[in-house]
Amino acid sequence: MAEIKKNILAALAYFDVFNYPLTREEICLFLPVKYDVDLFDLAVVCLVSNRQIYRFDKFYTLKNDPYLIQRRNEGNQKAFEMIKTARRVGDILIKFPYVRGIAISGSLSKNYADDESDIDLFIITAPERLWIARTLMHGLKKLTFLINREHYFCMNYYIDEQQLEIAEKNIYTATEVVTLIPIQGDTTFADFFNANAWTRDYLPNHIMRVSAAKPIKKTALKSFVEWLLNNRFGDKLDNFLLKITAGRWEQKTKQNKRTNHGILMAMAAGKHYSKPDPKNFQFKMVSRYETRVAQLLVENHHSIAN
Repeated sequence: MAEIKKNILAALAYFDVFNYPLTREEICLFLPVKYDVDLFDLAVVCLVSNRQIYRFDKFYTLKNDPYLIQRRNEGNQKAFEMIKTARRVGDILIKFPYVRGIAISGSLSKNYADDESDIDLFIITAPERLWIARTLMHGLKKLTFLINREHYFCMNYYIDEQQLEIAEKNIYTATEVVTLIPIQGDTTFADFFNANAWTRDYLPNHIMRVSAAKPIKKTALKSFVEWLLNNRFGDKLDNFLLKITAGRWEQKTKQNKRTNHGILMAMAAGKHYSKPDPKNFQFKMVSRYETRVAQLLVENHHSIAN
């Protein structure tokens, strides 16, 4: 009983960092071990009775604050509308050369959005052509300022099919991977999730949503551009765009430039990936989570043991 109580508190603690209460089913999904249903239900009842966790309607939280439920319900409704928009954006972006898969990531993939939220997208490209695809896609994004939508969607994480496995392995990256909502590229994401089976070490109860993605339909223009660049010139162009883009982002970081949300602009760039610098954010998130769990275990030591 003590172990399952600790695991329930740990699952709630992760989302407590984001002030996001969970349903019973969601707690089960984010437990770090397989669980017995009856033992789980008994542990939840004990934790609520001892006021170690709080229940409001169908939601559970570490904080005795009913406003969190209102906040979540409003965020879920806003996310519902934004996800529909994200799917329409994906229908456009999948037509770009070398794009093989698109998924919704960030808070929107957890079914939450607020007035500050934008649409975060996770992109998978063909091997050795990530930087051509990224440059073309960001060219479109630059044009969206004409309709005041430059910050509406954010293509902030790219990998290519040659390196599908996520290098950083921790509770944060595992959660981000399993909560992705694939919207384009069904077979690509099937390969991606197979390459990241390590997430089961952290979240063995979570089922990845491969079936949410549409199969890719190649257009004549997309096929032509890829044919045109599937040669040595394309190799050199991709390497050149990597060098130029990585250099520009390095300068932004040195100049301490910030995003609209106040986050330092930093990017980790390589031949097969383009992503927010993991040292910039992941470490802080994992540290906050681990500190919160340790605090909970100390505060509830005697109650958990019973």
